[in-house]
Formats: sequence, structure tokens, C-alpha cells
Amino acid sequence: MSEEMQQEAIECTTQALEKWSVEKDVAMYIKKEFDNKYGQTWHCVVGKSFGGWASTCEPGGDCAAP
Repeated sequence: MSEEMQQEAIECTTQALEKWSVEKDVAMYIKKEFDNKYGQTWHCVVGKSFGGWASTCEPGGDCAAP
């Protein structure tokens, strides 16, 4: 990950933590931000209990939350 992307991850994480306290919500926010900015291939794991959120995409179709 480039230095620029690392800085973006820190800023995005800070924003997420200011908005939400539930780990899965923080992970969802970070994943969506990186998907929008860098393409839909990101996974995000947050916290000591590893809350997470993922989306699925059909080939040539829209992405939908599980």
C-alpha cells in the first residue's frame, strides 16, 4: 500500500470512528470508501472482536449488501 493510501486509510478510519462505535459499522464505512475510491476489491476487519462487513457483486451487475 502506497504512503498516500496509508494516509487515506488513517483519515478514513478517523472519520469512521468519529461517526460509529460499532466495529462492523466502522469496517463497512472504510470498505465502502476504499471501494469507491480504489475499486471494489477491498476487505476491512476492525477491532479486537473483528467486526466486518462485505458486499457481493454479480458479474456485470450491481453490488448488493448481503
